[in-house]
Amino acid sequence: MVAIILAAGYGTRLYPLTLDKPKAFLEVGGKTILDRLVAKIKLIKECKEIIVVTNEKFYKNFKAWKAQSAGVEVINDGTKSNKTRLGAIGDINLVLQKKSAKQDLLIAGSDNLFEFDLREFIRFARKKRPFSSIALFDIKDRKLARKYGVCSLDKNARVIEFEEKPPAPKSTLAASALYFIPKEKITKISDYMKTGLPKDAPGNLMKWLAKTDKVFGYVLPGAWYDIGDMKSLKKADEDFK
Repeated sequence: MVAIILAAGYGTRLYPLTLDKPKAFLEVGGKTILDRLVAKIKLIKECKEIIVVTNEKFYKNFKAWKAQSAGVEVINDGTKSNKTRLGAIGDINLVLQKKSAKQDLLIAGSDNLFEFDLREFIRFARKKRPFSSIALFDIKDRKLARKYGVCSLDKNARVIEFEEKPPAPKSTLAASALYFIPKEKITKISDYMKTGLPKDAPGNLMKWLAKTDKVFGYVLPGAWYDIGDMKSLKKADEDFK
């Protein structure tokens, strides 16, 4: 298994904190978001490689961090601004082109914080192969759900509907930035890149997969934090402290 951590965003909603520092390096409870995520991934025995994708602006930050974090590779997607970014799906595709990865993929956003053991998600996803899986969090509030990609599941945990920021959500299961794509389905990523669909949020890829193939949803236990603005960062920092 290869883990891909998506860290090529510019964190504009967290300015001025992220003017010269990537969002992944913001501290929550005295430890960076990225270090917390990498520590959880390293517990997965099947995961043999961790790749962090960043941009030209923050590449030097990640190179310095890499020197203190064994077993992690950093890839620069070459973009220099929010306007020219490849998008998360474009970055996933870039990794596959550079590495010719033919193993299962665990894909995670670098601004994704959660309490649960990642190995539980992997066990669930492996049982659902050869299909892909997405981690969901029940925010239990339909009004709040309008801010997220929202999934509806059938009795077998298959995603039967994926709505992006719906005005009237049919579910309160919000999509987190955590995905498993088995090696049998990796070619689906290049298929998606040939479409005219958005290449930014990886949720767009999962939404497409749910329609053209099958995707299963794992509901996260414990707390989950989407670090997108000052309010969510402050809340996570207070809770982890």
